[in-house]
This record gives sequence, structure tokens and C-alpha cells, in this order.
Amino acid sequence: MTAADDSVLRRTEGRAGYLTLNRPRALNSLTHGMVRQLSAALDDWREDPGVATVVLSGAGERGLCAGGDIRAVHDDARDGDGAAARAFWRDEYRLNAQIARYPKPFVAFMDGIVMGGGVGVSAHGAVRIVTERSRVAMPETAIGFVPDVGGLHLLAAAPGELGTHLALTGSSMTAGDALLCGLADHCVPAARLPELAADLATGDVAETVVRYAEPAPAAELAAHRGWIDACYAAGTVEEIVDRLERSGEPEAKSAAQSLLELSPTSLKVTLAALRRVRRLGSLERVLDQDYRIASAALASPDLVEGIRARIVDKDRAPRWSPARLKDVTDGEVARHFRSLGPDELGLADG
Repeated sequence: MTAADDSVLRRTEGRAGYLTLNRPRALNSLTHGMVRQLSAALDDWREDPGVATVVLSGAGERGLCAGGDIRAVHDDARDGDGAAARAFWRDEYRLNAQIARYPKPFVAFMDGIVMGGGVGVSAHGAVRIVTERSRVAMPETAIGFVPDVGGLHLLAAAPGELGTHLALTGSSMTAGDALLCGLADHCVPAARLPELAADLATGDVAETVVRYAEPAPAAELAAHRGWIDACYAAGTVEEIVDRLERSGEPEAKSAAQSLLELSPTSLKVTLAALRRVRRLGSLERVLDQDYRIASAALASPDLVEGIRARIVDKDRAPRWSPARLKDVTDGEVARHFRSLGPDELGLADG
């Protein structure tokens, strides 16, 4: 077995199939090969009468998955024609839909760090389990990108404007926050996950999970609903920032400052995408939109620059282009939603 094969561990025990993301040094970030391995396992187990439940977890002590392999995306966008990045997204988004529509219980252990692509392979599952260590986020605006993997489909359904706040700022959710926002179903102590995983091999999923579930820590976001709902209901990013700055709440002012440090283009496209999601309906339609946006982002300087500043050089000093919200035109935003013609992902048509 090669090192590449080892990046996803696959085994069966009793009536459960277990998938473990196995790149702990990279916080289990998803490569294209890992996406294909996960999809193949789900295909194999779909019709296997010996597998009644699928359980997803991450190797190591830090978390389930920190997202996709954005270094590879950076290199392809900078030095190539973007074909490899688009191929990765096509398969990743198809995997997200596959998980959401899987006919058997798909149980995701969202322990520790769960971000970006990690949300995509877990929060669309039937049973989403967080722990006291969970930190769940869609932080794409920090790298000049837009929340993808169907994350906006989930955030659009969060109470009030919590999803708008999380999508634009990329702020992380605690276990309580993830439950409040609808990205998780149960909270189980991290120390008990191995025991729960073993019992899922023989027991009924719903009954087994309930035995282990405990009350989650209080949702930190609940105390901030007032200013979040009032400020993020604005029609533009500029107005959102203005309301945050004038709200009088220290946390709101801090959120405004955070937004002003992020990619202006990413912020405007994210807000437009989120508002469109609320009209699209199905996850497949949202993933089709994600693919259009991702493909368009390859032609934007901010994606390469954002990954460079955050991940490659780590100077945290991105030079966004354009650098100001007012300089991002409606035409530039609209470009991200244009049809790709024969290159569409086409999940909603399948």
C-alpha cells in the first residue's frame, strides 16, 4: 500500500464501515486522491448488505479536517491553467452531494478543527457529532475565496443573520454554536468517541448516539443575536460594515475591523451568493453555483494572493485587488455567477 493509499483508512467491523482521514500532519486536509477514495468507499458500501452505517473520523488529536489542499489550488492557479483545481472541485462537490443523499446513516465525528472542505464531508451527513473541542468554520474569505462545498446551503438556514456573519467573517463555531446554527445534531465528549464508534458496529444508530450525547456548552453566538441580526440584514457589505461600526457593541466593531481586512471581492461575492442560496433551494443547485464561483475565482488575483499570505509565505499581509469595497464593481461580482456552458457541474440536472 502506498502513502497515497494510506491517506484514507477504510475498514469494516460488525455492520459499520469506518473511514478515517489520515493526514494528521496536514490536519487531514483533503487531496484529490482522498476525495476519490471516499467516494469509492461510499459507492462500494451503498449496496453492501453487510454495511448498515458509515462512520467518518480524522486521525490525530487536532481535528477532523482543516479543509481542502489549498496549496495545490494555489500552485495550479498561479502556474497552470486551473484544470487541476477545477477537477478537484468537481469531484469534491459531487462527494458532498453523495454524502447528503447517502441512503445509509452517515455519522460524522466533527471533533476538533472542522473547516471548509472538512465541513463539506461532515455537515451534510445524516448524523453530525461535535465535541467540547470542536471549532467549525467556513473561513474562505480570509484567503480571497468564497465559502463552498455547500457550506452556504447550511449557513443560509441558520437562525436570523448568524449565517451571514459566519460566512463573511469566517468566524469559528463552538459545539453549542454549531448546534444552534444547524451544522450539528449531537454533542458527545471527545474522550468517548472511540467507545461510541465501536458501539455503532452493532447498535441502532439513533439509540446508540443518544446514549452518549450530553448537553453542549452554551452557544456563544446566542448572546450576540441582537446586533448580528440588525447589522447583517443590510443590503450591501458597505452598509453591513457601517452598521457594525455604529452599533455601539465592542464585538460588532471588532467584526467590522475583521471584514475590512478581508478580500473586498470575496466579501461581495459571498454576500451575493448567500442571498441567492436562499432562493436556490436544493443542495445540488447550491453546489452548481459553488462550482461557477470557484471557477471564476481562478481568474481573480485574490485567490492566489490570499493563499500566499495565509498559507505559503504566512506574512498575513495580503494585497487585495481591488483593495477597497467601493472599487469592486457589480460586473465583477456578476462574473462569478455566469453559466459555464458545457463545463457546468450539472448536479441539479442529474
